[in-house]
Amino acid sequence: MSSSVGKMRIGEVHAQLRLDYPDIELSKIRYYEDKGLVEPARSRKGYRLYSERDVQCLREAIRLAQQEFVPLRVVRLRLIEQGLLSDNSPVAVVRQVASEHVTQAVTTLAPREAVRPSTYEPPALSEPDASRIEAVAPAPTMVVRGSSDGYLTLREFLRLTDLDERMLQQLADIGLITPTLVARETVYTNADVQVATTAKGLLARGVDVRILGGLRRVVDRELGLATELVESLSGPGSSLSADDLTRIVREVSLEVAILRAALYERASRNQFDI
Repeated sequence: MSSSVGKMRIGEVHAQLRLDYPDIELSKIRYYEDKGLVEPARSRKGYRLYSERDVQCLREAIRLAQQEFVPLRVVRLRLIEQGLLSDNSPVAVVRQVASEHVTQAVTTLAPREAVRPSTYEPPALSEPDASRIEAVAPAPTMVVRGSSDGYLTLREFLRLTDLDERMLQQLADIGLITPTLVARETVYTNADVQVATTAKGLLARGVDVRILGGLRRVVDRELGLATELVESLSGPGSSLSADDLTRIVREVSLEVAILRAALYERASRNQFDI
């Protein structure tokens, strides 16, 4: 262990990670840092100093990238969701907006005259058939209250979802449930309750759990699209405000959700002749 209490040098971190990932190279750790997937502290002499949380962050980043093949830009979002990484970039300002609209906005019709900054002009979309969109839309989000400012403890979460710990672990392993760390306590959100309840129903129907993991990766790719858009629009010289970015992401996420619903409807009609 290095002289700084509770901190490790990069060589020590590399040795730890190789226990789980024998092929991991030292350069990969630096590469992940360049991509914003870990944020080690620095000593007075400029050496990287990694905490246990940093090591945990790297382990999860490697797992997502190498085993689940999640794009690195989405890996970063997943790390933030899990409380392993902090973020104050423009992407973080609109990340929640994108997440909400990619998964839920499909139940809302596209605005007829959306206000957009002059630098952004997406193609015009014809108004979708509301009844068709509703037919493939997700169920309304469940609203529950926990004991800690809207968060749920493990016991509360299991009681509300009626999951056993084995099934919870199974859903967590495929990235469907992503608990959050608040004041060093693992807690769950209303969204976790909605996901767990729906996933449990699908599993009871005989759906393979690996298919559910694939659905999570589909959402990751949709969020990646919104993330790329924000990064391109908020680059050097951009005059867009956080409100502008939020508005753009909301509109694009809505359009993506409507497109997904239309594609699903067409595919299901062709597949099942309905």
